[in-house]
Order: sequence, then structure tokens, then C-alpha cells
Amino acid sequence: MAGRGARAGARRGARAACGAASAGARAGAGAGAGAGAALVKLGTRGSPLALAQAYLTRDLLKKSHPELAEEGAVQIKIIKTTGDKVLNQPLADMGGKGLFTKEIDDALLDGRIDIAVHSMKDVPTYLPPGTVLPCNLPREDVRDAFISAKYGSLDELPEGAVIGSASLRRQAQLLAKYPTFKVVNFRGNVQSRLRKLEEGEVDATLLAYAGLRRLDLTHKITSILDCEEMLPAVAQGAIGIACREDDDRQLGFLQALNHEETRLAVVCERAFLGALDGSCRTPIAGMAQQSASGGMDFSGLVASPDGTQAFRTTRSGSFTFEDAERMGKDAGEQLKAEAGPEFFDFLAEQGGEFNPNAAPFLRNE
Repeated sequence: MAGRGARAGARRGARAACGAASAGARAGAGAGAGAGAALVKLGTRGSPLALAQAYLTRDLLKKSHPELAEEGAVQIKIIKTTGDKVLNQPLADMGGKGLFTKEIDDALLDGRIDIAVHSMKDVPTYLPPGTVLPCNLPREDVRDAFISAKYGSLDELPEGAVIGSASLRRQAQLLAKYPTFKVVNFRGNVQSRLRKLEEGEVDATLLAYAGLRRLDLTHKITSILDCEEMLPAVAQGAIGIACREDDDRQLGFLQALNHEETRLAVVCERAFLGALDGSCRTPIAGMAQQSASGGMDFSGLVASPDGTQAFRTTRSGSFTFEDAERMGKDAGEQLKAEAGPEFFDFLAEQGGEFNPNAAPFLRNE
């Protein structure tokens, strides 16, 4: 697992990022980079959570490689993505795949950055030619957190309660159990969503526990949802680091940071997603983990956005790359066959426009 000191350093950076304006965050990200030529130019989005993940990666690189501990050896570069720029539309309406990665991938390919730090759940299943993703950091807790100022749990919410979420996966699983809930589009960074909740725009919201931990915001959590209640997104809680496939120096730096248990779980989950051709338009959930016996267990779900249809499957196998990839692919192909082409054709036609509640958009100002 990653050193606690590195995580603590990243969280101190996250607290600074949380309180900074956009320009201040940019200045903080690049601080210390002017003392010499950077050996690693690290690309990231500019949200507080993305910066916390970038700081964690920087600190681990410095700890693992003495030459990177020198001042200015690792330089953080903030890149604004399409998903960051357009905040008043559901992700599904914007095309789904690559919304938080394309501009960073472009910077990687043209040499403006050397490595790219991503939340793995944002990364499409097909990487741009010329890039590889050889490194996953140790995974955080994969569960979702329930947050409400007025209610202690989902069960305490009244009929017709308004839930803020931009995730079709969460929407589908919520409506399957609580069909009277009204789910409204709720985009923006973690802090802006919490602010909207505190201002009473919604009764509750769901956020990834991992992100709240990395931002030192766990005190905002009302309760944690078990994975049986809310199956997480594919690769939730995992950080991935990409580089150019022919960049031996960066590949060497990243090799020391890779956490193989996380990497194999993510391989399984992304193989499942790839078999389903999943995107933000499709409510898909999947989780792989090491079993008590040392093997791998996988659970997967695909559902309709209104929660009236859901298809589930499980798999078990050995904890190897080959079995992880095979299990994920087989599970995805099974659910694709069970649901049938009509189910996926319907989702493709409706996309993000499908909303059983005719939900309004809550614009991030």
C-alpha cells in the first residue's frame, strides 16, 4: 500500500486546494517547479479532487525516486477538459466517453506533459494509440456515501424526495428500490455539490467515499452505503497514471508506484465495461476484489435508468491478469445477451435525455 506519509501530504495539499480560487490552485500546483528542468511533467484536471490525486502521485514519485525529490523535478500542469467546461448538461448528452480525459491525452501525445493522472472511472476502455496505462495506485474504499442535512439514511427519506446525482448508475439503483424518488442532474466538483445540498436544492446526494476521503471531507458523510445496496462504478476509487508507450524513463518511474492488486481488479472491471460498450449513457456497475482465499470475485450490473430493469451477474476465478480479463469479458457478454439488443438500442436512443422524473438541470454557477 502507499505510504501514509505520502497520503497525508496529498491530503494537506487537498485542503489547500479546497480553499483556493482557480488561479490560486494553479499557482499552488506549479509551485516549486521553476528551480530546474522538470524530469516529470504531470498533467491533471484542476478540480480539488484531481489536484489531491496529483499531489499524492507527486509525493509517491519523490519518495520512490531520489532524483525526483529535487526541487522542480516534478511539475504539475493543469489541463481543462470538456467535462470541466460544460456543467449545465448531463454527461450522457455530451457523448459520454473521454469527457474528462481527451484534452489530457492530447497533451500527453504532443509532449506537453509526460504522465497523466486520471480517476480511472473517467477513462474510456480504449486508450489513444501511442499511450499506455501501466500504473494504478492503491485503491481507496469503493463504496458510495449518502449525505443529507435532514435525513439519516435512504430509508428515512420521504416519498418524492429529491436526490442530486449526475450518475445514471446511482439513479438506476436508487429508483429500483425507491421508485418515488426524484433524481435531478447534479454536476460540479465535490465542494459545489455539497454547497448546493446545504442550500437546500436537494434533500440528499450520493458521492464516492474515496473522493471525500482524499479531500478530508468525511465529516460531511451521513452514512456509508454497502456495495450490496449500491454497487459502485467500474474502477471507482482507483487512480490510473498514463504515459507514452515509448517513454522508457516514465515507464521506469511508474513501475515502482504500481499496486498490482488494484491493477488486476481494474482490468477485470474494465473488461466488463468494454464487453458492454459502456459509457455515461448506460447505468453500469462493477466491482472486482480479492477473495479471502486469494482468488478474485466479481459482481456486475447493467440497468435501465428508471431502475425497472436490471441484470446482474457474478464471477470467481484466480487472481491473475488472464483470469481477471476473462471474467470481466465473460460477465459483460452474458449480461449483453440476457438484456438483448432491444434493451441497449433503447438506451442508445434515449441516452441522457431519458429521465423518468422530467428532472430539471441544476446549473453549477
